[in-house]
Amino acid sequence: MSRKLFSVAIGSIAAIGVSLPIDAKADEFGRLSLLEENDSLYDTSDKHFTQGLRLSFLSPDIASNSAWNGPFDFVGALAPLFSSAPKAGDRSRRYAMFVGQSIFTPTDKTTTTPDPTDRPYAGWAYVGVSLLQETNRSTLDHLEVTIGLVGPGALGKQAQNDFHQFIGAAPAHGWSYQLRNELAGMVSYERLWRVPLFSAAGLSFDIVPQAGATIGTVATYGAAGGMIRFGRNLQADYGPARIRPALSGTDYFDADHLDGNFGFYVFAGTQGRIVGRNIFLDGNTFRSGPSVDKKLFVGDLQAGLSLFWSNDIQAVFSAVRRTREYDNQPTPDVIGTASLSFAL
Repeated sequence: MSRKLFSVAIGSIAAIGVSLPIDAKADEFGRLSLLEENDSLYDTSDKHFTQGLRLSFLSPDIASNSAWNGPFDFVGALAPLFSSAPKAGDRSRRYAMFVGQSIFTPTDKTTTTPDPTDRPYAGWAYVGVSLLQETNRSTLDHLEVTIGLVGPGALGKQAQNDFHQFIGAAPAHGWSYQLRNELAGMVSYERLWRVPLFSAAGLSFDIVPQAGATIGTVATYGAAGGMIRFGRNLQADYGPARIRPALSGTDYFDADHLDGNFGFYVFAGTQGRIVGRNIFLDGNTFRSGPSVDKKLFVGDLQAGLSLFWSNDIQAVFSAVRRTREYDNQPTPDVIGTASLSFAL
């Protein structure tokens, strides 16, 4: 089931990617990004959120007379989710389509019967789509819908143990006790503001506050936070993409208003979340199984570096420190991230 899900997702992304530029304002064909998040990327840790891989496609800017504006206008008519602009030229609308897999494991993976007070084993394979609208070069609205499969069908056991066998590491022995198969999803909305602080000699400081919420059987939480950045050509994006549930970030990138091709920035940020549900801690929605008592408040701290050459290529590296997510968790987690994006 998971293989079919990924095949359909990749085929859909390719098909939409081909059709979108027909109505795009710019002569471009979109942007492809590969994001890896792993607790052992910069360290030797291997526990909790142990692996995440996400492939995404960002469409070109949608023309004001394109039929692809329909979903934006429909959602905006139902609720005030997208900022208004004096005229269509003051906004930029793009789609992002993505597919990914995340793996969660307990601290001790040597036992066949996991500790019931430790985090459960879980795999999560998903596809999704984002609606991204920038308004007046200062505000970004981000609506995201994600659906996928939690459980053995997500192939978390195979992904982890096959890779461990390849590198000569010990396998995880408790996957028989993972969360059971469940079709699950979530809807997320957030707004990000880009606030310039000062610029001099081609270098700038800005701050990107954000607030949003997610609801669904995978995760339900409210979030608020912000990021401070220093570098060149900060107006290209609002910070790097991340894998939910996590710090806010988006696939959005716009090279049209860059001053020269080269850009970079160092960044640091934080986000706090009030968590109502996390399936990877609370367990399956409609059946009993492994679970732990989650923390109501979770916070992330991050720092990193983004380098890009126009729209052609971008590389991002960062590290995230996440507070304890459940009652018996011995220490906070540190997660490394790396991503590569390039124009098609």
